[in-house]
Amino acid sequence: MRVIAGSKKGHALKAVPGKSTRPTTDKIKESLFSIIGPFFDGEKVLDLFAGSGGLGIESLSRGAGEAVFIDQASVAIKTIKDNLAACHLEDQASVYRNDAMRALKILQKNEAIFDLIFLDPPYKKQQLEKILLFLDGAGLVADGARVVCEYEKGDFLPDVCGRFKKIKEAHYGITVLSIFEFEG
Repeated sequence: MRVIAGSKKGHALKAVPGKSTRPTTDKIKESLFSIIGPFFDGEKVLDLFAGSGGLGIESLSRGAGEAVFIDQASVAIKTIKDNLAACHLEDQASVYRNDAMRALKILQKNEAIFDLIFLDPPYKKQQLEKILLFLDGAGLVADGARVVCEYEKGDFLPDVCGRFKKIKEAHYGITVLSIFEFEG
């Protein structure tokens, strides 16, 4: 795994040790960023099931201003911190170990607002529709914000979920990417 584009292009990223996480491949990551926009201008990013932090780090490299990384596994948190340090991006990042829903409730209390959110939960624990509906009511997303959902082929996400509207869906082998836009 590596950073594909931007200021940190070519930096190698560590994967989370073991088989508990499934990193987004460079091919899927490259396709994803060609869909959502190759570069950013100061956006605030949430990488909710962060794993190695690859998606959030790629966003920072491409111009996002700030990223929040959340994962419940301590080994993932260590990997994210190592990857951020290797890319010299620690000043633009906050890393928290927490359960996804509990983390969202804390972010809601802190009145955080995000422009781009990555949701790449473990395939067997996919709760994407529930999380989208929570985000819709929690005031955590800016108008026009995009949410990228990565899930296993065979699972289903509706075209509309609260005030989120699916604007693109792409299939890569067993992986599906659905991109939603928030219409506040």
